[in-house]
Amino acid sequence: MEVVWLVVLAIVMFGPEKIPELSRKLARVVWFLRGIANNAQTQLREELGPEFENFDVRDLRPKEFFRKHILEGFQDDLEGIKSDIDDIKQDLGTTAAQAEAMTKEVRQEMQAVSGDEQIAIRTPFDPEAT
Repeated sequence: MEVVWLVVLAIVMFGPEKIPELSRKLARVVWFLRGIANNAQTQLREELGPEFENFDVRDLRPKEFFRKHILEGFQDDLEGIKSDIDDIKQDLGTTAAQAEAMTKEVRQEMQAVSGDEQIAIRTPFDPEAT
C-alpha cells in the first residue's frame, strides 16, 4: 500500500512523462551503492585475514552481535529453563484446580452440617506472633 502511495505521489510531483527516466536513475544509484557496499565488505574480509572468511557486516549490529556471540552459549540453558517454567505452570494449574475443588467440597460439607446457614471461617490467631 505504501508503494502505491509513493508511486501516486511521484506521478503528481514529477508528472507521468518523467517517471521512467527518474526510475532508471534511481535504479542506477541503488546498483552503484550496492556495488560500493559489496566491495567494502570484500575488502574488509581480505584485510582481516582468513579467520574472518565468514564475516558479515550485519553481524556488527548490536542485536545480531548479542544473539550470535553471547546467547549462543546459553541457548541450551535457556531452553531448559523454559521447559522447567512450563512444567511449573502446568503444576500450578493442576494445584489451583485441586484447591478450588477442595474448597467447594468443604463449603458443601459446612452447609450440610449447618443446615444452609453461613458459617464464618476464622483464621487461627496467635497472640505471640504479633
